[in-house]
Amino acid sequence: MADQASPVALKKKDFVSDQDVRWCPGCGDYAILSQVQKVLPQLDIPRENFVFVSGIGCSSRFPYYMNTYGFHTIHGRAPAFATGIKTANNDLSVWVITGDGDALSIGGNHLMHALRRNVDLKIILFNNRIYGLTKGQYSPTSEVGKKTKSSPMGSIDYPINPIAVALGAEATFVARTIDTEIKHLEKTLLEAAHHKGSAFVEILQNCVIFNDKGFGDVSERTKRNEAALFMEEGKPLMFGAEGNKGIRMNDWHPEVVTVGENGITETDIIVHNPQSNNHAYANILSSLDQPEFPMPMGVFRQVSLPTYDRLVTQQVEDAKKLPGDNNIQNVISGGETWTIADGSTGESV
Repeated sequence: MADQASPVALKKKDFVSDQDVRWCPGCGDYAILSQVQKVLPQLDIPRENFVFVSGIGCSSRFPYYMNTYGFHTIHGRAPAFATGIKTANNDLSVWVITGDGDALSIGGNHLMHALRRNVDLKIILFNNRIYGLTKGQYSPTSEVGKKTKSSPMGSIDYPINPIAVALGAEATFVARTIDTEIKHLEKTLLEAAHHKGSAFVEILQNCVIFNDKGFGDVSERTKRNEAALFMEEGKPLMFGAEGNKGIRMNDWHPEVVTVGENGITETDIIVHNPQSNNHAYANILSSLDQPEFPMPMGVFRQVSLPTYDRLVTQQVEDAKKLPGDNNIQNVISGGETWTIADGSTGESV
């Protein structure tokens, strides 16, 4: 018998569909699409085992541009569809593509439960702080005072912090990256792809039409060293143009300090540990934001727990082994039943 042929190594071009990409010129979605197509060949998974699921929004065009299986579903419900797909097909690599409006407004409930169940999904949230597809209304992540077509005097809503939401829902992998930092974007997506369990990645993404430079200094290359904190496991939380600023804890309150000033040394700086079982640590990191602090980038939390989809499969297999009647019709019609009788005649009614 001849040896089975080795699988053909996939390349980025194998994941590019024949559809014209219809995003606005300059949109950050192009960079995200390119990096996802670059990451997938590195996973050694057959192309037919990938599924991309989206809801509604600019980001939700994504499945059309991937040469894989895909579902363009309904507003906010992509995590629910993806949960069913993954639970019924454990061997598939299932990705959810969503936006700040789709995931955190109408879809907030579905997102929360997919994360808390630890379904083995890769949930990629494109956050541009605006509703782009419907032409520029403020979104759940828009800052207070944001003037848009739906808030001409400025939004009075306090914004949702996507990282804090994911941590609160007990997601086992939580990370943040940005569309303009290509190497970091690729690295973060790759880490999420390898994680077994609910992987949540917030990607700061620029909408050049309705919210250009919505993340201010974080998106500016000349200012990013001061505005962003790129976290690496096992290394101190350092940032700044000179690389000498860091984050230390002062009685459970984070503060920015400069190494070399006032007796501060590198040993005073927090060493990053995303695998910490202390929820307070990741939550403190999620609260850091400009202008007082740099915005953290990288993995906030990465822990290992049994996945929902595998537990469901195992539970079904265990149930099949139990003694008793396995006929589904008998199960439906059996159990506690009763007859209601007419009190005057005694006949069943």
